Amino acid sequence: MKKFLALISLSIFAAQIVIAGEEKPPAAAPKTKRAPQAAPADAKTQPAPENDSSDSKTKPGEDTAAITVKNKSSFNIEPGTRSPFWPISWKPTGHVAAGAGTDQGEVPPGAFVVTSITLDGATRFAIINGRTMGEGQQFGLQVGTQVYQVGVKRIEDGRVILGRRDEEIVVPLRRK
Repeated sequence: MKKFLALISLSIFAAQIVIAGEEKPPAAAPKTKRAPQAAPADAKTQPAPENDSSDSKTKPGEDTAAITVKNKSSFNIEPGTRSPFWPISWKPTGHVAAGAGTDQGEVPPGAFVVTSITLDGATRFAIINGRTMGEGQQFGLQVGTQVYQVGVKRIEDGRVILGRRDEEIVVPLRRK
């Protein structure tokens, strides 16, 4: 039985070699140079130069036309309008400004996001709008073009009490 299987596999292998030897690769098409064409009178209607290299993606004899943009798109958003690129139901929060600014009007509710509170003995820190703040620290909150001066009065377990002028703003810890 082993001799029979060896004979069959040997004959299959030999047949493949014979068939591969009989096939001849197709002959390469000879390259011919084209006669130069007369230059068109208008530069806008001038066709793109033809390539005779093998890297070209166009077939021989095809003319490639230049691509022209007729209408450029643009996107203009009016101030105060919700950006369509924000996720649905997402509202922007205030950004902590580095410098001082004006102090007019009320601070909008929800302008502060407390994501972490650290209580270690006498040292207390909170992450408010992405920045680490300590008790007694003053910072500017920028909402749109308005900048509000806010101070951190107290940091307690689960909430931060902020002060602005003579009002207190209690911001709870945001838990997920």
